[in-house]
Formats: sequence, structure tokens, C-alpha cells
Amino acid sequence: MSATPPPDAPLRFGANYTPSKEWMHSWLSLDLDAVRRDFAGLAELGLDHVRVFPLWPVLQPNRTLIRDEAVADVRAVVDVAAEFGLDASVDVIQGHLSSFDFVPSWLFTWHDKNMFTHPDALSGQVALVERLGAAIGDAGNFLGFTLGNETNQFSARNHPHPWPVTEADAANWITTLLDAAERSAPGQPHVHSEYDAAWYMDGHGFTPALASRLGAMTTVHSWIFNGTAQRYGGRSVASDRHAEYMIELSRAFQTDARRPIWLQEVGAPSNCLNTDEMPDFLEATVRSAARTENLWGVTWWCSHDVSRALADYPELEYSLGLIDNDGAAKPIGRRFAEIIPELRERQSTPARSLGIVVEVDEGDVPVSRAALSPGGAVFEAWVQACASGADATFVTSTDAADAALLARRGITELLVPDSADGVGTYSSNNTVV
Repeated sequence: MSATPPPDAPLRFGANYTPSKEWMHSWLSLDLDAVRRDFAGLAELGLDHVRVFPLWPVLQPNRTLIRDEAVADVRAVVDVAAEFGLDASVDVIQGHLSSFDFVPSWLFTWHDKNMFTHPDALSGQVALVERLGAAIGDAGNFLGFTLGNETNQFSARNHPHPWPVTEADAANWITTLLDAAERSAPGQPHVHSEYDAAWYMDGHGFTPALASRLGAMTTVHSWIFNGTAQRYGGRSVASDRHAEYMIELSRAFQTDARRPIWLQEVGAPSNCLNTDEMPDFLEATVRSAARTENLWGVTWWCSHDVSRALADYPELEYSLGLIDNDGAAKPIGRRFAEIIPELRERQSTPARSLGIVVEVDEGDVPVSRAALSPGGAVFEAWVQACASGADATFVTSTDAADAALLARRGITELLVPDSADGVGTYSSNNTVV
């Protein structure tokens, strides 16, 4: 389905829900009173939606056992969100969160199966999607499924136990599960999400084209610990406008000019920013994202800090919340609340007549994804355009030869970076413990 909002539809602002009590382990024994306290705090900030993450092994500990109690808990959380005027997006194959993997035992060690390609693994995941769709698809505040949180990391070569995929494999996995979502919960804006290896890692099976063409919206996950802050500085233009960069980069690969884009995950990591810099970083990030066309909304990572009683998280994970572990809004949360009323009413977006060209092969895969990564030639061209006051966008080398397409997009000037200039320094640094 199309999730294209009317031109005057308000921007959506929400949070990725990290429960204050026992973090995601709370799904083992759900406390709805604790969920209510958490959602009350988010509603007080003026948020209108949450994204929730039920854990896969809790839902489906055996391929043919999907637990009734766990499914009922997901519906209960969606219903509690409605009590506070919050819509709820639900991730299904969960997957990976905050450096921890949550994979059921029927998929690894002695039962190792590639979750993306093994027929039994696929059939099990389809069953879970369909079961959850049947349980929550009729909820009036349901925003649809995300297939899982950055599940492409399970296929990345830097994962400790990768399940490699080709682009065709990745496309089949995405479409198989999106089709199951549509069958079981029709008419909802079902999506999939990738971490930025899809954009920055050469050879990665999940590609920009898949991210920008499959599903009801393009989801963007923007983190400056990927080499951006390390190279340019945490409060540099490159960092403040990194989310905007990824949004505009995705636009080069979409085939629907009106396709909505959801800044589904972005946060202020303490390994790149001082505490007193975080509110200004949030405001700069959200304001720059709000200047892009067809933005559906912004969902901050995350709602609540991880409790210091829980061990072994990367240090940054303990301080990413808008609200602290005791339920008090932090300065970054208060800043979010301050700017939402203004930005919820859509602002005019700038014309983007400068198109930075991304060289692609015959399959629309970037010839060098390293060139797109921090320090790479395409990334550098964006940073330099920002420094000169230009509002740039991106176009593939294929589309750059299409005069009619350029005219429709309002692109009157092309900049072709030399991929030999600039060396990308991409590295995902949230899993460093």
C-alpha cells in the first residue's frame, strides 16, 4: 500500500520504546503498570507514537511454537499505547538490539540455519508475522510492522556469525515477509529497516535500492558513531546533517517520487557527544531532517535510559534515553518536547537544484559504497555543499542521463565526485564493549 501522507499532514514524532524496567527483558514477564508509567512520560513530551520490540525467542522459542501469552502481551502493549494517545509500530523479527542478538535456538549452533534463505527458517518467520498480524492488525492505533530491527547486521561480514546473502536473497526475504504482513494485517504501512551497512559497506547483500523501493516507506537509521563524528566532530555540519544526508541519499534510489521516508532511528551517542551537547544535536538533527520532502516523521532512539543495574552494554547505551531510568525527562527530552509543536506543522522545504551523482552499476548498486561513507568522495561532496550554503540532493549515474527525470526533480546542476578522492572510514561503533 501507499503510505504517502497528504501534503498538509502533520509530521510524526515518537520514540523507540526501551522499557525503563528490565529493558527488553521485561517481555519475559510483562508489567503493564510499568508500561503505563513509561508511556505517560512519553505522552507528556508531546510524542504521538512508539515503536516496540517484542523479543523473537520469547514469541517463538520453537519454530512451530508461537506462544499465546507472548502474542497477547504485544497486543496489550499496543492497547496501552492507545490509552495515552500513542500509535504503535511493532517490530517482528527481533532480532538485534543495542549490541545484543536475540535469535531463537532453532536457528543457531547445532541447528544453524541461514535466517534469510533456509526454507524452514523462512516458513517459521512467515508464521510469526501472520500470527502477530492476526492478533493486532485490527488495533486502531497500529502503525504496521517493521520486519525487524536492523536484521541486515546478521548478514554483514563483520558479524561474529554471519548468514551471508546475495541481493536476490535479501529481496526475497523482505518481500516474503512483507507479503505475509499484508495478508495478515492488510492496509497498514509495513516496512523493513537496515543499519547503514546497506549504504556504506561494499559487497553487502542489502542494498540502497532494496531500502528505497520495497515496503510502504523508506526507513532511515542515522548514527554518527559510524565514522562521521570521529572524522568531522560530533557537532560538525557533517554530524548535525547526517540524517538529512541519508534521507537525500535514499531519494536517489527510489522509483516513486512521492515515496515517504521515515527517520525511524536516530540518537545522540555519548561516545561522540558530551551530555551538554546532546540537546543541541537533537535539535539540529531534527530541524535538518524536517527540511526534506515527503518525510513521514522522526522516531528518536530511545525512550528511556538502560538501567545501570544491567551489565555488559556498550557504555553509550546507558544514556541514550529521552527520559532517565527513574522516569524524569532529561534535557534532551525536554528539548524534543520544545521543538515538536513548531515542527509538527510542516515547514517549506528548500529547492535542491544541485544533484550529486552516485555512480551505479547496471543493477543500481553503487560502484563504491565506500565513496558514500564518511570521508568518501560522495560524502565529502555533500559536506562541501553544506559548507557553501547549497542544499544538495543525489541522483544515480543512470538517472543523471535522463533529462526529463532531472527536470521533474528540479535538478539543474550535476556534480560528479571523483571516487578516487577521499577514503571512507565507515565503522559501526555501537557494538564495541
